[in-house]
Amino acid sequence: MWGIIFSIISGVAMSVQGVFNTQLTKKIGVWETTVLTQGIALLTALIVLFFAGDGSFKNLRDANKLYLLAGVLGTVITFTVIQSMSDLGPAVAVATILVAQLIAAALINHFGWFGAEVVHTSVIRQIIGVAVMITGIIIFKWKG
Repeated sequence: MWGIIFSIISGVAMSVQGVFNTQLTKKIGVWETTVLTQGIALLTALIVLFFAGDGSFKNLRDANKLYLLAGVLGTVITFTVIQSMSDLGPAVAVATILVAQLIAAALINHFGWFGAEVVHTSVIRQIIGVAVMITGIIIFKWKG
């Protein structure tokens, strides 16, 4: 149940953040907004770490260094969400992002990339599911 609750919170937060960042970009610029967003995220994470940290940076030496690219991906995500929402509007941008996330997650699960558990599901069902989502985006965007 917690996974569903956190997923809902994440989805709402990502959508609201994307709109906020897109509006801020109109005033200060896209890279300025990206830096500000990431800087505030860093400060917020440091505060939470101080009060609720439950790990140790000492264990970083045992981690795959490829995973440190998550920070770079955070910047890519912020920039591309701003641009997609600016170009497509929030609803179509989020729908398109969800389709891309679903495809990427399905591939990661199927092949066990990056240490993820391999989960074999019906490829046909996944293709149908993605096709339905893409059809939904087309219908949503259609100005008929």
